[in-house]
Amino acid sequence: MICASAGNHAQGVALSARTLGTRAVIVMPVTTPQLKIDAVRALGGEVALFGDSYSDAYSHALELQAAQGLTFVHPFDDPDVIAGQGTIAMEILRQHQGPLDAVFVAIGGGGLISGVANYIKAVRPEIKVIGVQMNDSDAMMQSVSAQRRITLGDVGLFSDGTAVKLVGEETFRIARELVDEFITVDTDAVCAGIKDIFVDTRGIVEPAGALAVAAIKQYVDKHGTRGETYAAILCGANMNFDRLRFVAERAEVGEEREALFAVTIPEERGSFRRFCELVGELPGSSRNVTEFNYRISDAAEAHVFVGLTTSTRGESTTIADTFVAHGFGALDLTHDELAKEHIRHMVGGRTGLAGNERLLRFVFPERPGALLKFLSLMQPNWNISLFHYRNQGADYGRILVGMQVPAADHAAFDRFLQTLAYPFVEETGNPVYQLFLRA
Repeated sequence: MICASAGNHAQGVALSARTLGTRAVIVMPVTTPQLKIDAVRALGGEVALFGDSYSDAYSHALELQAAQGLTFVHPFDDPDVIAGQGTIAMEILRQHQGPLDAVFVAIGGGGLISGVANYIKAVRPEIKVIGVQMNDSDAMMQSVSAQRRITLGDVGLFSDGTAVKLVGEETFRIARELVDEFITVDTDAVCAGIKDIFVDTRGIVEPAGALAVAAIKQYVDKHGTRGETYAAILCGANMNFDRLRFVAERAEVGEEREALFAVTIPEERGSFRRFCELVGELPGSSRNVTEFNYRISDAAEAHVFVGLTTSTRGESTTIADTFVAHGFGALDLTHDELAKEHIRHMVGGRTGLAGNERLLRFVFPERPGALLKFLSLMQPNWNISLFHYRNQGADYGRILVGMQVPAADHAAFDRFLQTLAYPFVEETGNPVYQLFLRA
């Protein structure tokens, strides 16, 4: 037999083939996480990698089927597969026999939601079935809206388990008739959903598995519902460990617990400290600086990339207004994709304004006042020319600081480091610094 799949169906077919003692060829996109590939091979499946999405892999699987005389097992556009996935709805209603207002289901090709909707609407038609798609892979939503199947030119690959360019004929027919509503979510919302699931269950799902939770949060926020009961189907847990780095980075922004800003402050003595003091005085619950990136580049103005913790949605606008009211230019970057993906990692570079610069890596205690202690002990004629900090969730912060210290002050600077008593390593002679940061 042969199938095309990004993960769960692939493992099911491989297991079934091994149980039946037959051969299974599994075509998977080249973008498939290694965890899924290894799982299929461990179950005896022969993996063939092709294309960037499920749709590409599907086309190649049909070619292999014809060339080798194999039997194709479709991952979603097959009545038996749809019926099998519908047993999930049967389990939900058996395990929760009380009030249930809606079930949220992720959609790729549409097999899961077709099975779930068929069962729920037959047994408990008052329960809403709400389909969820990524905003960059919404083939089913577009198809239902157009009343015909739409083929997407491209799909996003973050949620690889739902990255389908063309939904099935049967699944389109069923979804159009039985699904009550469709919702799209973005990458940051899904990352926040992955975090929520981990906090609640200590389980880690893949992006496709968190779509339903992200949609519930969005649905409640939009409709202001209270006292209703929702179910979310966590439909995948094939998460590569190294992807968790990205998820953790984006989850805070996704649930709007972090706001990002570009702040312009005068390039003059004391302005850096004045800005830090303002951050500590911002209205609202206590705030932590999550990120601070700066490199001297202009003799008159300093442009600083700042991240701050927030407690409620929409706070970033208020904080930006507060910065402006105190004389600091501010640009809210909380929803700026360029800033979140790239610019935050690119602040720096060479500059001709950083004469007499010494570069040091510090370990700061992760507590309020640690930075102000540093600034208070500095001599007023020393200037910070580079500052890089990102909160990594540890009980200490790793800081990179460039300071302009005249040669005559080197002894005083060494005494300052001893008085500060923060662990440090001087990197002024590091060849990486010489190549990328030193003018």
